[in-house]
Amino acid sequence: MDEIVEFVGPWDGQVVATSVHAGHEVRPELQPEMVLDEDTRLREEDPFTDRIASVVPSRMVTHRSRFEVDLNRPREEAVYREPDDCWGLDVWRDPPLSKELTEGSLAVYDHVYAALAERLDEVAARGPFVLLDVHSYNHRRDGAAAQPAPDADNPEVNVGTGSVNQEVFGPLVDRFVRALGEQVVRGHRVDARENVAFKGRALAWFVHTRYPGVGCVLALEFKKTWMDEWTGEVRDDHLEEIRAALTATLPVLEKSLADLDR
Repeated sequence: MDEIVEFVGPWDGQVVATSVHAGHEVRPELQPEMVLDEDTRLREEDPFTDRIASVVPSRMVTHRSRFEVDLNRPREEAVYREPDDCWGLDVWRDPPLSKELTEGSLAVYDHVYAALAERLDEVAARGPFVLLDVHSYNHRRDGAAAQPAPDADNPEVNVGTGSVNQEVFGPLVDRFVRALGEQVVRGHRVDARENVAFKGRALAWFVHTRYPGVGCVLALEFKKTWMDEWTGEVRDDHLEEIRAALTATLPVLEKSLADLDR
């Protein structure tokens, strides 16, 4: 299990990060059962979100594909059974996956969450903390040449806070969204909005349940304007601007957490 998850950085501060959908690897025994082509799989994963998350020194890095096990879904939904579970895609040769292979994937799920809990227990013992749960999302689902989805319903950064304790962390959330929206990327201010397309899911639920009033997950969905979601080609200069924008919010989070801890 050692290659499944790694923890980078000192983990001695109160802002940490994850990028649980950045992985692309699938364990060998699953590969003969998977009929989903690699290009489509990559398009529905969140490639390069580990690079965005790396602006936070202390972070969890996972390498397995969401098509092996989806770490941001409840455990009972974490292994895709049929096309309706994953954008209508045919993933398995003879769905659903066998009990033995499913249990192997769930063992990965359990291992990651147990390892994360062990780290977060120490962080939570020091006081309130923020976990930046970094994802990305497609906005050209009708094809590479089609018009992108309308901006009105698809912000550049969707900040998911659906299960955040707003009584405790509401001011922190407001400051973060405002700070991110003040950053300039590609010559314009970042369009950062809360809970427009996504509200956060299993990882956020886990943290907010285990550390009530102490842990705050901001589920960040970056619209894939910084890459070609159909070819997988990343625009490094654009991505670096996004990284810089997120970096600029870290002092705001640290100050907000310090204010909470007084």
